[in-house]
Amino acid sequence: MGRSVNTDFRPADWDTSKEEERPKLEFLVTNKKTPPVELYLTTFASACSAEVVGYPFDVCKTRMQIQGEMVSKTGLDAKYRGLLATAMGIVREEGLLKLYGGISAMILRHSLFSGTKMLSYDYMRDKMIVPDKDGKPQLSFMGSCISGVAAGATASILTNPTELIKTQMQMEGQRRLRGEPPRIHNVFQALTSIYRKGGVVGLWKGTVPHTWRSALVSVGDVSCYDLCKRFLIAELDMVDNREVQFLAAITAGLADAILSLPADVVKSRIMNQPTDEKGRGIHYKGSLDCLKRLVREEGLLAMYKGFIPYWMRVGPASIVFWTTFEQIRRFRGNEGY
Repeated sequence: MGRSVNTDFRPADWDTSKEEERPKLEFLVTNKKTPPVELYLTTFASACSAEVVGYPFDVCKTRMQIQGEMVSKTGLDAKYRGLLATAMGIVREEGLLKLYGGISAMILRHSLFSGTKMLSYDYMRDKMIVPDKDGKPQLSFMGSCISGVAAGATASILTNPTELIKTQMQMEGQRRLRGEPPRIHNVFQALTSIYRKGGVVGLWKGTVPHTWRSALVSVGDVSCYDLCKRFLIAELDMVDNREVQFLAAITAGLADAILSLPADVVKSRIMNQPTDEKGRGIHYKGSLDCLKRLVREEGLLAMYKGFIPYWMRVGPASIVFWTTFEQIRRFRGNEGY
């Protein structure tokens, strides 16, 4: 039996005249009671906690996605093949800390992206709660997905430069091993360097695949977690505890990986490619051109290159994020999300 809903969490104009006749369902709870700043900071802290676990997999994933491109450009055999070989190669040739190369850019990204995404989703989700045929407030599957797409797209457009810097910093160690001149030293230098070469437009290179990916990530992670958790509580009569949160988070991580990896591969290649004096990409004309060449030259499965490290990155990270997020909220006296 689900817990009753605190009416402070319902829309202010909701009709409560027949409250006693309606079952009080857990999945109707929204987060209006949570101040925006608190929700923002909770999201940022949870995202940083998740990166401690997931970031090395993100580095390996990016390297694996780029290696096919390096083969086609140099004519050499791929240096790294799978997750283990990639990780061991990075540690052996570049040092253990390179598994966390670019994490400063990732933290900067989370300070802007994650909080914006959750605030946007929270706002949109409240707007999507509508009465069903029986007059009960309901968040539909489509409403949650629309909220996820809008939240992810909005946050990605606003924070694209931080993702661009992170991707290039992750590839910097491999560039130097090939004898290429250093491109990036730190976040600030990367930001100013990219701006000098491509201007404001250069800072938003790869926005299309990044936005596409972020929208799908939000659907797979936030929307799926939200819906899965409330389904378990409302339909299977489970209690909102760590078991439910774990099941919802692991489901969300898998959905995230399946939905967003093709866009992530394209995003990595677009953002990593060098540019000419006018800030235009040398290898690809745009996202669609990159996707077409990826499939034509490397096969359809190339869209899922690095799936294992990607899933191992988003799966555990999703569990850590949502568990931390929920526990901080409980500590602060808020309802479960």
